[in-house]
Amino acid sequence: MKLFECQVCSQPLFFENEACEKCGHRIGFEPAARRLLALDPMADGAFTPSANRLARWAANSNGTGETRPVRFCVNASQGVCNWLIEEGDQGTHDAYCVSCRHNRTIPDLSDPSQLDLWRKIENAKHRLTYTLLALRLPMDGLMFDILAEAPGSAPVLTGHEDGLITLNLAEADDGERERRRTSMGETYRTLLGHVRHEVGHYYWDKLVRDGGKLDEFRALFGDESYDYSAALERHYAQGPAPDWRQNYVSAYASSHPWEDFAETFAHYLHIVDTLETAHAFGIQVNPRIAENEELSTTIDFDPHRMRDIGKLIDAWLPICFAVNALNRSMGQPDLYPFVLSPGAISKLGFMARLVRD
Repeated sequence: MKLFECQVCSQPLFFENEACEKCGHRIGFEPAARRLLALDPMADGAFTPSANRLARWAANSNGTGETRPVRFCVNASQGVCNWLIEEGDQGTHDAYCVSCRHNRTIPDLSDPSQLDLWRKIENAKHRLTYTLLALRLPMDGLMFDILAEAPGSAPVLTGHEDGLITLNLAEADDGERERRRTSMGETYRTLLGHVRHEVGHYYWDKLVRDGGKLDEFRALFGDESYDYSAALERHYAQGPAPDWRQNYVSAYASSHPWEDFAETFAHYLHIVDTLETAHAFGIQVNPRIAENEELSTTIDFDPHRMRDIGKLIDAWLPICFAVNALNRSMGQPDLYPFVLSPGAISKLGFMARLVRD
């Protein structure tokens, strides 16, 4: 994730900010250029980028230096989105931004508790969309059903099928998500991790199955054609193989090649997005110990454009060691509680090549 600042007063901004806390300008995210913009109101609910310190809004320029009006996604009225939509030549515009238009089903917004949980899911989903845009990955056919369980009804199972991702609204409840994490023996469970994993299944369809990469995939991940349901039943009944750490990013990844791919895809997104944040902050790691060469790094590249997994991992491991140590100093669990084996790194290398191709 980039760092953002208000174009009017240079106040640092978070990705989710709707207004600048210093100067009060309305803030909106422009997805084509992946930046936050300070806005001035116009008539009929439209906005224009503030002229102060912003000579030209290149992404929406018509060639004369002028800019077209923009509007907020309709979901901004619910406080779940701060993304912008550009008006067309005739003043027409879509109702939803490039992230929210992938929702097929949303919760009952008349229930304040469901609205609050949906807001958390949308925060994660917008961060996911940010990274997919940065990687220039296709999103056609990708849709989300965000469903709440009704009393006495069948449980909502998070999963993916033919581009449709189902998310259980209860996952946005911190206590419920922690209960599920501990009951399933997981070391890590977050909303952002959830959506990154599930969208990995979509990209297996798009980039591997339909992209002519099956042979290369099977050479690394195994044959995905064996019974998926039986594989998951065996995993939950017997647990992972004792040596799973040698070849997988997580225990769950060892259950089936499809899950291995989705888990590896999620970790690839973890890595590139966190390294972009480290790059934006100018973070360097140079520990004060005698033998520190392998734990030293400077993030001086755009990880979204990096095809060489070796360079990504050489930067990632020192960052993880440092931030895990900082978390432990605060009594918090490790930020990244995983050990990447050579086998797992080889699969991450496949992912980097697949995405860059």
